[in-house]
Amino acid sequence: MSFAAKQTDWRRLPTEIRESFLVALQQRASGISGEKLSPVELAERVGISPDPWQRDLLLSDDRQIILLCSRQSGKSTISALIALHTALFQPDSLVLVLSPSQRQSQELYRKIHDSYNQLSGVAELTQESALRLEFSNGSRVQVLPGKESTVRGFSGVSLLVIDEAARVPDELYQSVRPMIAVSGGRIILLSTPFGSRGFYWSEWVEGGADWKRVRVTADQVPRIHADWLEKERQRIGDWWYSQEYMCTFVDSLEAVFSTADIEAAISSEVTNLWPL
Repeated sequence: MSFAAKQTDWRRLPTEIRESFLVALQQRASGISGEKLSPVELAERVGISPDPWQRDLLLSDDRQIILLCSRQSGKSTISALIALHTALFQPDSLVLVLSPSQRQSQELYRKIHDSYNQLSGVAELTQESALRLEFSNGSRVQVLPGKESTVRGFSGVSLLVIDEAARVPDELYQSVRPMIAVSGGRIILLSTPFGSRGFYWSEWVEGGADWKRVRVTADQVPRIHADWLEKERQRIGDWWYSQEYMCTFVDSLEAVFSTADIEAAISSEVTNLWPL
């Protein structure tokens, strides 16, 4: 068939078919896949079969999420998938990844990058560095250093992911929260506990109904065997085991009084001896 004949056939196609074809060409040129994957489908495309709690989280649209999860539970992996899905299927989105140190932030960033490399037919990378990904749909993934003095200046954030949140300083957390104030962006705090103190503990205990809370202990993770956990408990002792594997907010070993004892000693019913 000649080129002229092909042109004639194209012109004779119904209008709606021609328009659909043009849209597909435009999407391909801009790096946007015509197929929008759900977060669960995205996970399956990169070879991950989500646990029930992970599937529930992937399908959640809650704006504020706290993950209180055991070591090796998959909290970083699932947060990385949510970040990648946001960047790929919300054009012009800004995803920020923050940890106590830049090295820790880069570990979660690497999970995002590795998952992206297993995909095809999605928005293409236009710029790439050790701290930043930019996509052809206008979205960005940016790693932030763990210092309050160097994270200011971002706005319009679609998703803010704070890894090892229990170890992030309060002042750093308070400096990044305004980044989602106007945009209506989401925030995910993920961590194992690190004592009954700090914003992470406070948001979990006192943050109210605005937070979706997910607690996953090591004995709920099918990939961690019970006999290994028992040996680990014997090896590291109950204090560390309770914190690292059973997601318990335990007091510091150096504390003279426990948080529970201090709170029990405080009463609002006692009359003030010195009138204000």
